[in-house]
This record gives sequence, C-alpha cells and structure tokens, in this order.
Amino acid sequence: MQYFGLEKKMEAREMIAIRGLTKTFGTGSDAVTALRDIDLSVRAGEIFGIIGLSGAGKSTLVRCMNYLEHPTEGSVTVDGKKLGALNKKELLNARRGIGMIFQQFNLLMQKTALDNICFPLEIAGVSRKDAIDRARELLKLVDLEDREKAYPAQLSGGQKQRVAIARAMANHPAILLADEPTGALDSETSVQVMELLREVAKNRLVVMVTHNMQQAARISDNTAFFLLGELVEFGKTEQLFSTPADKRTEDYITGRFG
Repeated sequence: MQYFGLEKKMEAREMIAIRGLTKTFGTGSDAVTALRDIDLSVRAGEIFGIIGLSGAGKSTLVRCMNYLEHPTEGSVTVDGKKLGALNKKELLNARRGIGMIFQQFNLLMQKTALDNICFPLEIAGVSRKDAIDRARELLKLVDLEDREKAYPAQLSGGQKQRVAIARAMANHPAILLADEPTGALDSETSVQVMELLREVAKNRLVVMVTHNMQQAARISDNTAFFLLGELVEFGKTEQLFSTPADKRTEDYITGRFG
C-alpha cells in the first residue's frame, strides 16, 4: 500500500495546553470525577499517545480537547485560543481545525465514501465541485480511490477507518484526535491504519488514545499514562516505556495490574 505524505513543516510550538482540567459527571452523591486536575502540553508535529486502563479518563480527555465535553474546571487552549472563552460560532470554526477519528468509524451509512468525506466540507460552505476534488485527493491518500461510490456496508473495517481518517482530514486540520482508532480492527489491519496515521502526522499533530501499548511504543513521539482520572506521568515514549518514573506506570507496562 502506498501513501502520499508531506514533509514536516510545522514548528514545535505548543498546540494544545491543558491547565487544571477536571471533569465531573453528575452531581451530589452520584458525581463521578473522570479527570482530576490535569496539566498537559502537546506540541505541533508529533504523535502523542495516551495510554491507560479502561475508565482512566483517556477518551474524556480527548473529547475535552475539542470541547465535545466541557471541563468542569480548568482550561483548554488550542493553537493559542482558549476554547472556553469562544462563543458558539467561534468554537465551531475552531473545531474545523481539529479532526476527530472514532473507534466505531461514525460514517453516515446512507452516503458513499466520497460523500462521507464531502460532508464536513459542504457544512463549511465549500462548493460541491471543490468538495469532490478534495475528497478524491483524500481517497487517493488513503488508497481507496477505486471505492468512492461504495457505501459503508460495502467496505471492510479497515476501509471504513481509512474513509473516517480521510473525512477527519477534509478541512485541512492542524490536529487529528484519534480515539482508539484500531479498537474495532484485526491486528493486520491495525498495523496498516497505524502506518497511515504515522504518514499523515508528518504535517500535523496527532493525539491518539490507545489501549495497545505496542502501538503507542511503535509510533508515538511522546506518551502519557492515565490511571483513574489522574495523569500519572508523560514524556518521551522511549523513556516512559524503558525507565518509567512512577511505579504505577511500571506496573502497567509490565502487566502487573490490569
């Protein structure tokens, strides 16, 4: 499979800054704190892996990064814009620079692969002709140019995820958020999708939630480990996996719990 990527041109500036972020669901005795006082910085032009057990708050954190979930406390700043200070229109515009890739693909079943990719462009006011041109460019990027007329039900899991990646890239986002992007795929297809994400990360930031430590170790530049809503540690992936600073990280990596 051939991919067509661009060389990294983005400077290593801070793209996402999270300060004092807490997210609580429910109130009173039913309240559950999913994230607790998180401070985290993610820089441009990298793949940032987020690992941890189920229920650690990983997916909630990613959804706070584009304000699909609003923090209970704290702030999220993306490319210099504090999301909590934006009005509805401004937030919508900011989100166009943040693509989202889901584990279950979230494709529109009644639309073809081409039209799934065109959809966010048309919402943004792009002409039909320009949207089709961009969609075909992206189908070529993900090696599905011969499947533009196929509906999701006619695609394999890996093909669906590649369409989902293409759709997430439609508006030329500087950031891609990938929430367990290979969780619904077999191991061989997972490797192909990971290689595609590594290729598209050459000119954008990719934040990837994964339960698969091998994936994080293989393609992430930096990695954060979460446990029960707490950011235990983060740093260079090689260092975190070889010499973790926290005993809980070591126990997770070596399989001594979970």
